[in-house]
Amino acid sequence: MNSDTVTKTSPHRALFHALGLTNEEIARPIIGIVNSQNDIVPGHMNLDKIVEAVKLGVAMAGGTPLVFPAIAVCDGLAMGHQGMKYSLVTRELIADSTEAMALAHAFDALVMIPNCDKNVPGLLMAAARLNIPTIFVSGGPMLAGIVDGKKVSFSSVSEAVSEFQSGKITEEKLLEYENKTCPTCGSCSGMFTANSMNCLTEVLGMGLRGNGTVPAVYSERIQLAKRAGMQIMELLKRNILPRDIMSEDAFKNALTLDMALGCSTNSMLHLPAIAHECGIELDLDIANEISDKTPNLCHLAPTGNHFIEELHEAGGIYAVMNEINKLGLLKTDLITCTGKTVGENIAGCVNKNPDVIRPAENPYSKTGGIAVLKGNLAPDSCVVKRAAVAPEMLKHQGPARIFDCEEDAMDAITSGKIKAGDVLVIRYEGPKGGPGMREMLNPTSAIMGHGLGESVALITDGRFSGATRGAAIGHVSPEAAVGGNIALIEEGDIIQIDIMANKIDFVISDEELSRRKAQWTPRKPRITSGYLSRYADMVTSGNRGAILEIPKRS
Repeated sequence: MNSDTVTKTSPHRALFHALGLTNEEIARPIIGIVNSQNDIVPGHMNLDKIVEAVKLGVAMAGGTPLVFPAIAVCDGLAMGHQGMKYSLVTRELIADSTEAMALAHAFDALVMIPNCDKNVPGLLMAAARLNIPTIFVSGGPMLAGIVDGKKVSFSSVSEAVSEFQSGKITEEKLLEYENKTCPTCGSCSGMFTANSMNCLTEVLGMGLRGNGTVPAVYSERIQLAKRAGMQIMELLKRNILPRDIMSEDAFKNALTLDMALGCSTNSMLHLPAIAHECGIELDLDIANEISDKTPNLCHLAPTGNHFIEELHEAGGIYAVMNEINKLGLLKTDLITCTGKTVGENIAGCVNKNPDVIRPAENPYSKTGGIAVLKGNLAPDSCVVKRAAVAPEMLKHQGPARIFDCEEDAMDAITSGKIKAGDVLVIRYEGPKGGPGMREMLNPTSAIMGHGLGESVALITDGRFSGATRGAAIGHVSPEAAVGGNIALIEEGDIIQIDIMANKIDFVISDEELSRRKAQWTPRKPRITSGYLSRYADMVTSGNRGAILEIPKRS
């Protein structure tokens, strides 16, 4: 076992004794419990209970659990200020620090306990990199709030702010949203990034059934954690490793369910980054190929009026997988953390509510919930949550309104300077240009709150929150900071968007484009010291999005 390195010599054993461990505990497999608990992230405040349940499960199955921490940022609290520049970059910090802790202490296996946006992919990246037996159990989703008898989520209060500013609701109603939108701990209650990644962890085969959907406050979540603690011992016994589970076909399954569920566009950043750590290059070109043949079966908030708790009661991720498998779109012979194959896992998993999970023969749309667009505005790619776009905005043409940071765009929206038909372009917010590739829930919420969601599009080389709805097109690559064509658009240029055709262009002659390229000069970096500066120096800018320049894993 790995831990023989630190359990078979007296100096090492002396330090284990200092922890209060007995000889019997030192003789057992040493299982690392990666605990993302903290007191600032609502999705993580309950993880202490998950950790204790996992520890009990490990001990019951004959292992010795030892806990170490991982950081986590709340994207909601980081939104709209410089804090958001630090959100995506924590993914790499989480992966790096977990690698350091796991290898420095020679753990035999790991149980990862994440919940929120960058924490989940960061730990999946670490699992792939380390390639020792690993299982995931998340903290679970928040229950939806209720306002005026209707379920609401975090995106509801974000949009309510703009509704109040434009006089559509009273201050009292805004305060009601503030007080009722987030009623429990857990990851925000819609199909936002955290829940998207926790659900896709199930699809990848790295989490047990219910990992993505059992609500945080249910006792069922504690039971799930105990089972995960016991199951890691089985994975260790059978030497089932993360890269055995996260194969290229497993990632294709994840992309397929991504389309069926209508997940966050951030999954288009995270899945390629996780695959990269597995030694797999996941070209986003295949996303449209998969989308073309995968029906969208779920409209979860913010796309629709259903929430993760309802998805759970309808049968959860396995029920969605079973519906999709009726079309023969999944690879079912892949091993998973259950010790069984995908096919064995989903066999007999019934769709209990066809309003929440549409039957495969009656989808919301015949194509998937996410689309990758290309054109002279985004020669490499950009991404849109197609399922959350109003039908009238699937094809749109309008004049560009140019902003070189999120704050300037927000000022224009809230002051009424943006008109129906406009196309907002927010640039220099990419991985290098931000630096840090901020999420922009505030501008999209402001557009929706001002009643412009069906007439105004927004394009950025930054990214969008999973809580975003509307014609929000992000991850434009190459980004402006490296001279991508988005840097060459001028105020008033006509932008043409055709989401169903996967096209995005701005109207310009080849000669004029060449002239603008010749005149373009790099902008001075906004941040010249500290971790963000180092991150900007290291990050690549291409289809993989924000991935540090590290060698491909073999």
